[in-house]
Amino acid sequence: MLTQTTTRVLEPSDLGAVLAILESEPVANAFVTSRVQVAGLDPWRLGGEMWGWYADGRLRSLCYSGANLVPICAGPEAVRAFADRARRAGRRCSSIVGPAEPATQLWRLLEPSWGPAREVRANQPLMVTESLSADVTPDPLVRRIRKDETEIVMPACVAMFTEEVGISPLAGDGGLLYQARVAELIGAGRSFARIDDGKVVFKAEIGAVTPQACQIQGVWVAPEHRGKGLSETGMAAVLRYALADVAPVVSLYVNDYNTPARKAYRRVGFREVGAFMSVLF
Repeated sequence: MLTQTTTRVLEPSDLGAVLAILESEPVANAFVTSRVQVAGLDPWRLGGEMWGWYADGRLRSLCYSGANLVPICAGPEAVRAFADRARRAGRRCSSIVGPAEPATQLWRLLEPSWGPAREVRANQPLMVTESLSADVTPDPLVRRIRKDETEIVMPACVAMFTEEVGISPLAGDGGLLYQARVAELIGAGRSFARIDDGKVVFKAEIGAVTPQACQIQGVWVAPEHRGKGLSETGMAAVLRYALADVAPVVSLYVNDYNTPARKAYRRVGFREVGAFMSVLF
């Protein structure tokens, strides 16, 4: 019998209730929803636990606890409960990420025991679009990456990750998990690039995918080609693929200080609808 408010690790039998919560905010929850739709709630397949917060016997909020700690549809009381559970378990994640308000509160509660963080990105605008802008012509040279081109695109993926996160994805396990993820996206037809003379000029991936929404990630332009508008034309090309083949709504989130990127994405057709927050350890 559940108490009036309580948290517990959710099980495969809870899948329907979990999906109902995730799908109530399909854009903000795209990353976790995509994982749950593929892996279910078995921790081994999911890559972490799904915590549930109950009020009056009903599942109201979630928190994904894996490589990332992600509060989902969580109000202040649920966040406090998730923080208590996370504190007792100890930090196992490499980041906290999620909608800005609950993620900020979660970090405020965990910082005394988990801090200091390597970096806190307090405001990362969440951007969405349902259509292509007529103002930017998609780059016709941006295309899906073939499996036999994995070694060509891998250095660009590593460079992007290192620039964005501040550490190399090859650290720790030698990059085995990261390389497997890159290969997975290529195999799924969700990795895109423009390759000139055997070198990647622009690249991006469609990471999270659900029937309702998808999320573009890993946008990168080779340093020697920056300032030429390739982020706009390249993004327009990836957006065209995404809207035609993947989902009716496309999203991404970007660091608030990256003014050129925000401007480029707006030109392509994205608009800001909210904000994420990330804490990197």
